[in-house]
Amino acid sequence: MRVELRIGQGYDVHPLRAGRRLVLGGVEIAHERGLEGHSDADVLLHAIMDAVLGAAGLGDIGTHFPPSDERWRDVSSRDLLARVAALVGEAGWRTVNVDATVIAERPRLAPHVPAMRTHIAAGLGLAEGAVGVKATTNERLGALGREEGIAALAVALLMRE
Repeated sequence: MRVELRIGQGYDVHPLRAGRRLVLGGVEIAHERGLEGHSDADVLLHAIMDAVLGAAGLGDIGTHFPPSDERWRDVSSRDLLARVAALVGEAGWRTVNVDATVIAERPRLAPHVPAMRTHIAAGLGLAEGAVGVKATTNERLGALGREEGIAALAVALLMRE
C-alpha cells in the first residue's frame, strides 16, 4: 500500500491597531490593541489554514474567504478553520499534524498556548499532541519588533485518505 503525504506552509501578518480585540489561535487575549483585518484577523489560524489548504492543493484562504466578500467580515477564524478542515476532507485529505510559530513582542503568549492548541486541534479534528504552537519575539527588529504587527508561520502534514 502506497501512502501519499503532502507538506504545506503558511504565513500571515496583520498590523496592530487600537479598538480591535486580539485573537490568536482562537483565544481572545487582553491587550491594548488588536489585529486589523476583514475577519477577526487571527494570524495564527490564518497561517495554519494556508498551510493546510496549500498541502491539499486547494489554494489559500483568500481564495475561499475573500476580504471582498461581506459574508466573512468579522467572522471567527475558528469557524473558517472548521470549513477548511471540511474542504480538505472532501478533497480526500486528512491533516496529520500542524506546527506553528507566532512572532510578537507583546503580549506574552506562553500562558495562552495550551488553549490555542485545544482550539486548533478541535478545528482540524486532531489530537492536541499533533498540534505544535510556539511563540517568539522579533528581538525588537523591524516592524514586528516595533510592535506594529504580529505574524505567524505554520507547516502542515496531510495524508491521503
